[in-house]
Amino acid sequence: MVSLVFVLITATCSNESHIPKPYGYFRITMPGNKYQKLDANKPYNFEYSTISKIEERSDKPGQDWINIVYPQHDATIYLTYHNVKNNLDTIVNDSHNFTYRHTIKADAINEITYFFPEKKVFGLYAELEGDAASPIQFLLTDSTKNFLRGSLYFNVEPNSDSVAPVVDFIRKDIIHLMETLEWKK
Repeated sequence: MVSLVFVLITATCSNESHIPKPYGYFRITMPGNKYQKLDANKPYNFEYSTISKIEERSDKPGQDWINIVYPQHDATIYLTYHNVKNNLDTIVNDSHNFTYRHTIKADAINEITYFFPEKKVFGLYAELEGDAASPIQFLLTDSTKNFLRGSLYFNVEPNSDSVAPVVDFIRKDIIHLMETLEWKK
């Protein structure tokens, strides 16, 4: 009887509180980054990841769409090409507005400019922090004839914690795309 009282007193006097563990996320392992050149009849060329696939679409004259799909990560980079015809200001403003529509959910938007004057490629890279629908958006232009806009989306509810490893991986692919982009003559 004494030992039962001792056990009960010891068990109730414990300072440890039992807090349920938070939900975790599956570990996502990423392959190495390998790239291939875009093989398409487009006014531009770039290198993209070998673990992704290209889906082409074309709906309007002067515009062209390509999707770079990452099937194993349920992610897509949507690329839209515009022929520039004295309307660069309008196209750039539309792109900025499209990016800044995400401020409802984004905690911050960090922008980096890219300049490759030897290739006549000028760009803007925007990373959206928080639970925005699109964590990365970018644009590239030669400022006279060509304009390419890209945005990364996941086919899941936005949760920056759960998609962070995939965003880190695809970020490298997007930067590589930007750095290897060339306009065709």
